[in-house]
Amino acid sequence: MERYTADQIQVVTFEEHVRARPAMYFRVARESPELPTEILRQVVWDALHHRDGTHGQISVEIESDLVFSVEDDQRRTGDERGRPVPGFFGSLLGGERWVPAAAAVLSVRTVVEVRLDGQGFRQELAGAVSAGDWEEFATSKPSGTRTTFQLDPSYCGPDEAIAWSLRPEELHGRGCDAIPSPVTFSVHDLRADGIAAWRD
Repeated sequence: MERYTADQIQVVTFEEHVRARPAMYFRVARESPELPTEILRQVVWDALHHRDGTHGQISVEIESDLVFSVEDDQRRTGDERGRPVPGFFGSLLGGERWVPAAAAVLSVRTVVEVRLDGQGFRQELAGAVSAGDWEEFATSKPSGTRTTFQLDPSYCGPDEAIAWSLRPEELHGRGCDAIPSPVTFSVHDLRADGIAAWRD
């Protein structure tokens, strides 16, 4: 039996692990032309599924070949001042939402907008960590998060692009039948200047 010593154990950061092994987060390797699409698919899955097992309302916007936004209605926990409780690496990303955090790692720029009880909070990320303080803005929406990712072309490949091809069964897991709920969302692809609605 081969034995390992402490000298052989390598400790890596979350960002280093995501960049070294993207397939563990997005199902395909870095070399796959499907990586941008799989990043979007997994972020959509995370936004759609609430922690209580129900499905939320979301919208998807594809701005260009490597830029997309996903908006959901998941409510964030607020502190005593009505501000979102800091999440992943102290950012506006919720602490349990490691999928968008992993997508941020593979992006050159990520913008997170959180709406909490009619107040908006915006933050730009460099990788998965904050690139600056939160900015507040007025909003009419009571709760939810909109996150925009600009995927890194030097990582995904300059000629790669998001190719939206989502099958309904790919949005559900084993626990989805336990708490059935309707799923409706739109995919607005600005490249094609069209809107496609998907309904379960």
